[in-house]
Amino acid sequence: MARIYPFKAVRPTRDKVSLVAARPYQSYSKEQLESRLRDNPFSFLQIVNPGYRYDKEISGESRYNLVRNRYLEFKEDGIFTQDEKPCYYIYKIVDREQQEFNGIVAAVSNLDYETDVVRKHEDTIEYREEIFKEYLKTVGFNAEPVLLTYPDNPAIKSIINKIQKERAEFEFTTTYRDTHYLWKVENEKTIESLKKEFNEIPTIYIADGHHRSTSSYLLYKDLKEANPEHIGNEPYNFFMSYLIPESDLQIHAFNRLVKDLNGLSKEDFLIQLDTNYRIENRGKTPYQPIKKHHFSMYLDGDFYSLHLRKTIYNMETSLDGLDSQILYKTILNPILGIEDLRNDQRISYINGKKDLVNIKSSVDSGEFKVGFVMIPVCVEEMKQIADDGLIMPPKSTYIEPKLRNGVTIYEY
Repeated sequence: MARIYPFKAVRPTRDKVSLVAARPYQSYSKEQLESRLRDNPFSFLQIVNPGYRYDKEISGESRYNLVRNRYLEFKEDGIFTQDEKPCYYIYKIVDREQQEFNGIVAAVSNLDYETDVVRKHEDTIEYREEIFKEYLKTVGFNAEPVLLTYPDNPAIKSIINKIQKERAEFEFTTTYRDTHYLWKVENEKTIESLKKEFNEIPTIYIADGHHRSTSSYLLYKDLKEANPEHIGNEPYNFFMSYLIPESDLQIHAFNRLVKDLNGLSKEDFLIQLDTNYRIENRGKTPYQPIKKHHFSMYLDGDFYSLHLRKTIYNMETSLDGLDSQILYKTILNPILGIEDLRNDQRISYINGKKDLVNIKSSVDSGEFKVGFVMIPVCVEEMKQIADDGLIMPPKSTYIEPKLRNGVTIYEY
């Protein structure tokens, strides 16, 4: 029983939305960020990088307060306006490969997060949860929806299709050549129909944004406890999400690069791999695995296929059958000595949208010694692990779509 509600979004004006919308600022190189801050006064990056105005790096509470000030200035200058009544927002993305993503931006109940109606599959880092919670508490808004997925629903799809026949409120194309569309849903009958359909869905899943959802939940607990007149409909009871059907979700692998062989020679490393894998040297021919439990490895100028010996490896849980977990339990930890996948500086990750050439060039450059490639997780695997209350290793999935910040904003 998922509680999905309309809300009064703060949004850029139609003529400014293409200038405001931005990727998360961490995704820009230093040069890209500098260029956008210098040349585009309307970019959302101006809000989240307030130190640029003073040519100074600012962090912590001081930064949060300045972010709040920049945000209020955008509202005062009419760049942002707030809708007068609660709405759902139909959001469509058509990427440069002509893949379509269709979903609904809405407010999702923190109680559903607490009671496991909204389920997670990825672990979070406590200090990052706390940092983002304090950020939200100070700035008073969130501009990046959590990506949730739900089982395909014909009634919801029909409503979305009908609304998309109307003129979009927003339509803009990014420099990545992704085109974004947004429709506002304010008809009361349509709102109630969508609310009813979601209310009949027993479970929805976090696809991307585990830290954002956890931080929003922690903020909810803090503000609820501090409010003696709490009644349950205050904005902090919800977090902004983008909900898409499972069939629209695109999951890519996160491949692994390791800087050394943990003191082993190439020959000794291969001998240790032989315990759990059938190994074949593919030479210079790139090898892309197409089945679960098959891996590609690039080492010392050659590609190798690694096929798991299933009679040796014990699969007791849904997590045990996950390729990223298998790689960790059979190679990364016992042979290469990597225990902490989040913080060990010897391992890096590269999203699976990038081809084998990126793995090869990273190793050939000398920066890394070995690279591993696997096939992506499927939606059913992700859901089963979440249903079992288990947690995937970090960087097990690279999930699309990726939304732009600043298109819809949720105020607390």
